[in-house]
Amino acid sequence: MTAPHPAAGFLLTLKPREFSTVPETCLNRPAAASIQLLTRQMALGGEEAFREFHNLYFDRLYQFLLAVTRGQEQEARDALQETLLRVARSARVFDSEEVFWCWLKAVARNAARDRGRSHRRHIELLRRFALERRAEAPEPAEDALGAALDESLEELSDDERGLIEAKYVNGQTIRELSAIAGATEKAVESRLLRLRRRLRESILRKLGEP
Repeated sequence: MTAPHPAAGFLLTLKPREFSTVPETCLNRPAAASIQLLTRQMALGGEEAFREFHNLYFDRLYQFLLAVTRGQEQEARDALQETLLRVARSARVFDSEEVFWCWLKAVARNAARDRGRSHRRHIELLRRFALERRAEAPEPAEDALGAALDESLEELSDDERGLIEAKYVNGQTIRELSAIAGATEKAVESRLLRLRRRLRESILRKLGEP
């Protein structure tokens, strides 16, 4: 495993900026001549260079991510934090601002996509274990469901949680799981059924429902 770049932690210690609503096209852009020096210092891990990068690109990246996430501000902010960390880990020298900005946009787009995948997997678990409810019962807020699911998963053993995630997050088949566990397919299905019931009961209990 690659060791994290020392600047990754430093970027997150910088004072958070106010999230700007200024159109990306109106934001100041650095002169092309300064990009090579800036990115060279970033690649060397210079804190002042990362501070300058933060000042120059924080707003632009946020505006870009707002467009990528279709105006979802919290998703854009979360993706921005991940983008900053990825930039710190992969910093290298660029000769032009145009190429550097294209690279930054690719990093940001990938960060948003990966967070979106994680969110969709989380929602899939919610659908399976929390939304099998009485038709007349009002649905709780998604945040409450997510918190209840996370707490309920933490209460499982590592093996139980691994089985749930392998089946419902990673999409492994019963046949694959039975081969890994050295058990019959019927035994794996029965264990999954019991775990689903436990999770559902735990989630509903945490939500204060009968």
